[in-house]
Amino acid sequence: MLNEEIHLYCMPGLAANSKIFEFIRLPKPFVIHKLEWIDPLPNESIQSFSKRMCEKIKKKNPILLGVSFGGILVQEMSKIIPCHKVIIISSVKSYKEFPVHIMLGRRSKAYKYFPTQWIDKTEDFIGFVFGPSMRKRMGLYKHYLSFRSKEYLQWALHHFFQWDQKEADPKVIHIHGTHDALIPVFNIKNYIAVKGGTHAMILRKAHLLNEILPEIILKNTSTKSL
Repeated sequence: MLNEEIHLYCMPGLAANSKIFEFIRLPKPFVIHKLEWIDPLPNESIQSFSKRMCEKIKKKNPILLGVSFGGILVQEMSKIIPCHKVIIISSVKSYKEFPVHIMLGRRSKAYKYFPTQWIDKTEDFIGFVFGPSMRKRMGLYKHYLSFRSKEYLQWALHHFFQWDQKEADPKVIHIHGTHDALIPVFNIKNYIAVKGGTHAMILRKAHLLNEILPEIILKNTSTKSL
């Protein structure tokens, strides 16, 4: 496999564009494909949306990598197409790994009131997507968030909070920061810890991810075991 190209499809987090992967640089034979969000159809299920996203995957048996809500999406995509590996960063493998504050939002459905408030309140929106500490860096992170239509946000927030996967897939490779404020590690099991990593570590800890991703991807490639 080392003499063949290894195709890695990367899905950004909620409302984010593919620029969040601008610091992820892997050597040959890795080929990075950056995916973008598409507009959801009215009342579309996450399964239907995932099927449409799979149409953007042009290489067979790819590696799927997703950040935050993008991590949830690539897990759904992996149920539709064969994948060599699935890697999630700053995400969850089942709704049981959500922290208390997200579970409260899940039960109360308070998130339904978020989009209309956040469309124009960039500081609060950045605080949710990247974590509270990022609010002071608003100007720096604003250009990473371009998918902010009311329809998209309503759809994405609903399927983020209401993801129904009960049991974690043991084959999914999970990378998580020890200082993630949005999704703390308290309920997360079987993950690779990035010391000091926040919910924005795809940007702030890219140098560490560039070091560990090749090893993670190439590990046991002959048997495709994780």
